[in-house]
Amino acid sequence: MTEQNNSTTRTKPITRIFIGLGICVVAAGIYVMNGVYGNQTIETNRPVASETTKKRAIIIEASAQGDVAAMLAVDEPRQVPDHQFIAPDGSIKTIGDFKGKVLLVNLWATWCAPCREEMPAISDLQAQKSGEDFDVLTINIDRGGREKPEGFLNEIGVDNLPLYQDASMGIFNNLKKEGIAFGLPVTMLLDEDGFILASMNGPAHWSGDDALNYIDAAIASKDP
Repeated sequence: MTEQNNSTTRTKPITRIFIGLGICVVAAGIYVMNGVYGNQTIETNRPVASETTKKRAIIIEASAQGDVAAMLAVDEPRQVPDHQFIAPDGSIKTIGDFKGKVLLVNLWATWCAPCREEMPAISDLQAQKSGEDFDVLTINIDRGGREKPEGFLNEIGVDNLPLYQDASMGIFNNLKKEGIAFGLPVTMLLDEDGFILASMNGPAHWSGDDALNYIDAAIASKDP
């Protein structure tokens, strides 16, 4: 069994702990083994999170209830390294290219059953909440070409989530080194400057009231 090792800034109620462990049981069943580092990561001196950013992570975590109870605040918010992946038009992108909004980043694969189950809800979340303050970024890590993940998205009728892909799985492996990724799906909440505020390993119902309230709290917590 793979335990979710996301550190928290404060002790969770026991029910939250059991929820997190239950999700990690699912994640362990689809555990991603170390792969070849075909994906290039641009390592830079990342800025240190301010005290305001750290407090924001704690404030948002209080809204992680019910379906999204496993979204745990990180001990020390830090910016995501500039992992490279391929955009639908074939250009090279990094998560840093999407700064400016609260961002929910989700790593998924077609062979990951929980990923396939939660994708329609993530699509609904994007439809309901995307705008000036919030966006969803989903990154597929299937090996090989784009045909299989494209076919899957067409099959379930998802047309509002552009297919970003890292077929090398380097982005997953690099996040594993960061202590963020342990299984699939992996979901991270980032602030407008690209700092990771919270993360979880395992699926969630992202279009339910719990998730919508959580995203609203994340948006509202921005320092004016």
